[in-house]
Amino acid sequence: MFVYFRKCIYSVQLIEMITIISGTDRKDGLTHVLAKHYFQMIQSKSTEEVLFYSLEDLPPDLYGSNMYNADTLATSFQDIENKFLIPAQKLIFIIPEYNGSFPGILKLFIDACSIRSKMAVFKNKKAALVGVATGRAGNIRGLEHFTSVMMFMGVVVMPQLLPISGFNKMVDMEKNIVDINLLNAIENQIEAFLKF
Repeated sequence: MFVYFRKCIYSVQLIEMITIISGTDRKDGLTHVLAKHYFQMIQSKSTEEVLFYSLEDLPPDLYGSNMYNADTLATSFQDIENKFLIPAQKLIFIIPEYNGSFPGILKLFIDACSIRSKMAVFKNKKAALVGVATGRAGNIRGLEHFTSVMMFMGVVVMPQLLPISGFNKMVDMEKNIVDINLLNAIENQIEAFLKF
């Protein structure tokens, strides 16, 4: 007697997760304004889960010699990795210009992420990068430097970088972005990233 089994193939559509990272620990900076705008816009355009994390919320016990050992890495930082980074398939970094590059706290953050779960945090994920500056260059050098770091970590960086110059002149007194050209550029980058 022969028994035939019909194979059933089910299509399971997983909801992707995007994490937006505000790349400075400076309190009340304009970087956070821009990052929150990205957060709100992506929430309105996508069914994907969207989370927001600011480096101003990094645990104070992160830095020190304990940071460089997976067994002694602050559990508070491990919680951040588990919630915001490991489940994410896509990352958006909003990066202010500090001394012609990206902030040291952002490098510390990346270094800490590479201690316990480098592969789970970075490998084969996709990222969009946004540079922000009050000056003229929009942190283009910082974006180039950070692109190299991301590629080294195994992240696929979307080629459509967005350097934003003179950002302080593009917001009103209530810290709303009012520059139409910038709003259009952000929307274009987000739409490209959602398809990326």
